[in-house]
Amino acid sequence: MTITLYGIPNCDTVKKARGWLQANGSDALFVDFKKGGVPPVRLDAWLARVGWETLLNRKGTTWRKLGDDVREAVVDAASARKLMLDQPSVIKRPVVEWAGGDITVGFDAGAWAKR
Repeated sequence: MTITLYGIPNCDTVKKARGWLQANGSDALFVDFKKGGVPPVRLDAWLARVGWETLLNRKGTTWRKLGDDVREAVVDAASARKLMLDQPSVIKRPVVEWAGGDITVGFDAGAWAKR
Protein backbone atom coordinates (compact mmCIF):
# COMPACT_ATOMS: atom_id res chain seq x y z
CA MET A 1 0.00 0.00 0.00
CA THR A 2 1.23 3.48 -0.88
CA ILE A 3 1.49 6.55 1.31
CA THR A 4 -0.99 9.18 0.14
CA LEU A 5 -0.50 12.80 1.13
CA TYR A 6 -3.44 15.18 0.70
CA GLY A 7 -2.95 18.91 0.71
CA ILE A 8 -2.27 22.04 -1.24
CA PRO A 9 1.05 22.36 -3.08
CA ASN A 10 1.83 25.94 -2.03
CA CYS A 11 1.22 25.25 1.69
CA ASP A 12 4.52 25.54 3.59
CA THR A 13 3.67 22.60 5.87
CA VAL A 14 2.81 20.41 2.90
CA LYS A 15 6.10 21.40 1.24
CA LYS A 16 8.01 20.42 4.39
CA ALA A 17 6.16 17.13 4.65
CA ARG A 18 6.74 16.23 1.00
CA GLY A 19 10.40 17.15 1.32
CA TRP A 20 10.76 15.06 4.46
CA LEU A 21 9.18 12.03 2.81
CA GLN A 22 11.43 12.37 -0.22
CA ALA A 23 14.56 12.86 1.90
CA ASN A 24 13.68 9.76 3.90
CA GLY A 25 13.13 7.57 0.87
CA SER A 26 9.36 7.33 1.09
CA ASP A 27 7.37 7.63 -2.09
CA ALA A 28 4.03 9.28 -1.62
CA LEU A 29 1.15 9.90 -3.94
CA PHE A 30 0.21 13.58 -3.70
CA VAL A 31 -3.44 14.59 -4.01
CA ASP A 32 -4.03 18.31 -4.47
CA PHE A 33 -7.42 19.00 -2.98
CA LYS A 34 -7.32 22.63 -3.97
CA LYS A 35 -7.55 21.57 -7.63
CA GLY A 36 -9.65 18.44 -7.38
CA GLY A 37 -11.59 19.04 -4.23
CA VAL A 38 -11.66 16.70 -1.28
CA PRO A 39 -12.88 13.20 -2.11
CA PRO A 40 -16.05 12.89 0.05
CA VAL A 41 -15.36 9.24 0.82
CA ARG A 42 -11.86 10.08 2.05
CA LEU A 43 -13.16 13.01 4.11
CA ASP A 44 -15.68 10.69 5.77
CA ALA A 45 -12.88 8.26 6.63
CA TRP A 46 -10.76 11.05 8.10
CA LEU A 47 -13.65 12.38 10.15
CA ALA A 48 -14.34 8.90 11.50
CA ARG A 49 -10.69 8.29 12.39
CA VAL A 50 -9.37 11.63 13.65
CA GLY A 51 -12.48 13.73 14.29
CA TRP A 52 -13.64 17.02 12.88
CA GLU A 53 -11.93 19.08 15.57
CA THR A 54 -8.54 17.75 14.46
CA LEU A 55 -9.22 18.26 10.75
CA LEU A 56 -10.60 21.78 11.00
CA ASN A 57 -7.85 24.39 10.82
CA ARG A 58 -9.13 27.27 12.90
CA LYS A 59 -5.75 29.05 12.77
CA GLY A 60 -5.53 29.40 9.01
CA THR A 61 -6.22 32.36 6.77
CA THR A 62 -9.24 30.74 5.14
CA TRP A 63 -10.96 30.23 8.51
CA ARG A 64 -10.20 33.79 9.61
CA LYS A 65 -11.62 35.20 6.37
CA LEU A 66 -14.94 33.39 6.81
CA GLY A 67 -17.83 35.40 8.16
CA ASP A 68 -18.73 35.05 11.81
CA ASP A 69 -22.01 33.41 10.86
CA VAL A 70 -20.20 30.72 8.87
CA ARG A 71 -17.65 30.04 11.62
CA GLU A 72 -20.33 29.93 14.31
CA ALA A 73 -22.36 27.43 12.27
CA VAL A 74 -19.58 24.82 12.53
CA VAL A 75 -20.65 22.97 15.66
CA ASP A 76 -20.39 19.26 14.81
CA ALA A 77 -19.03 16.77 12.29
CA ALA A 78 -21.85 17.33 9.79
CA SER A 79 -21.45 21.11 9.67
CA ALA A 80 -17.63 20.81 9.57
CA ARG A 81 -17.89 18.26 6.74
CA LYS A 82 -20.04 20.61 4.67
CA LEU A 83 -17.60 23.48 5.17
CA MET A 84 -14.58 21.27 4.34
CA LEU A 85 -16.19 20.13 1.11
CA ASP A 86 -17.08 23.72 0.18
CA GLN A 87 -13.76 25.23 1.36
CA PRO A 88 -11.01 22.56 1.29
CA SER A 89 -8.47 25.13 2.51
CA VAL A 90 -9.99 24.94 6.02
CA ILE A 91 -8.64 21.39 6.38
CA LYS A 92 -5.46 21.20 8.42
CA ARG A 93 -2.64 19.96 6.22
CA PRO A 94 -1.27 17.61 5.28
CA VAL A 95 -3.60 14.68 5.78
CA VAL A 96 -1.56 11.51 5.32
CA GLU A 97 -2.87 8.01 4.79
CA TRP A 98 0.04 5.76 5.73
CA ALA A 99 0.78 2.36 4.22
CA GLY A 100 -0.36 0.61 7.41
CA GLY A 101 -3.74 2.33 7.36
CA ASP A 102 -3.04 5.05 9.92
CA ILE A 103 -4.15 8.61 9.24
CA THR A 104 -2.28 11.64 10.52
CA VAL A 105 -3.00 15.34 10.25
CA GLY A 106 -0.23 17.92 10.16
CA PHE A 107 3.51 17.42 9.95
CA ASP A 108 5.63 16.19 12.84
CA ALA A 109 9.10 15.04 11.74
CA GLY A 110 9.78 13.30 15.06
CA ALA A 111 6.57 11.28 14.97
CA TRP A 112 7.04 10.49 11.30
CA ALA A 113 10.59 9.27 11.90
CA LYS A 114 9.24 6.67 14.33
CA ARG A 115 7.17 5.14 11.53
